[in-house]
Amino acid sequence: MWIYEKKLQYPVKVSQCNPMLAKFLIEQYGGADGELAAALRYLNQRYTLPDKVIGLLTDIGTEEFAHLEMIATMIYKLTKDATPEQLKEAGIGDHYASHDKALFYHDASGVPWSASYIQAKGDPIADLYEDIAAEEKARATYQWIIDMSDDPDINDSLAFLREREIVHAQRFKEAVEMLKEDQGKQKYF
Repeated sequence: MWIYEKKLQYPVKVSQCNPMLAKFLIEQYGGADGELAAALRYLNQRYTLPDKVIGLLTDIGTEEFAHLEMIATMIYKLTKDATPEQLKEAGIGDHYASHDKALFYHDASGVPWSASYIQAKGDPIADLYEDIAAEEKARATYQWIIDMSDDPDINDSLAFLREREIVHAQRFKEAVEMLKEDQGKQKYF
């Protein structure tokens, strides 16, 4: 059963209009290592994983959708008062020409989101290592965006997201160790 609370997982505040920062955040919206790809990857992989880790992938996959909602809110707030000229100067004039200020799944360079970003091997250990790598790449991207931002309000929300990526990676590492231990005792399916 899906239960949706009509509030963000963590507050999103923006100090000022900043289309350039929005452009960087678009990477986490529709990029290969962004929140949409993560959510879909985990919710897809859970069907071929052992029962004892299905709940983990479901929990983290649905949390990634909450992160996607936060990123969308940040992008909206950073661009809602921007002029077309400001958007053009920030390097998202092409996006504006196609979508106005509406969100669209693509990365910071404008490359559209692709299902090829979702990895699923069908081997629990291989898939969980893929998930660990995805979380670490997202963590690194959040840190790099924080490094480029001078907005303390956005940085607070980004730091929250970065820390959640660390927690997710740790949970996936624990699942790998549990499955490896089980593998030594018996086949894990």
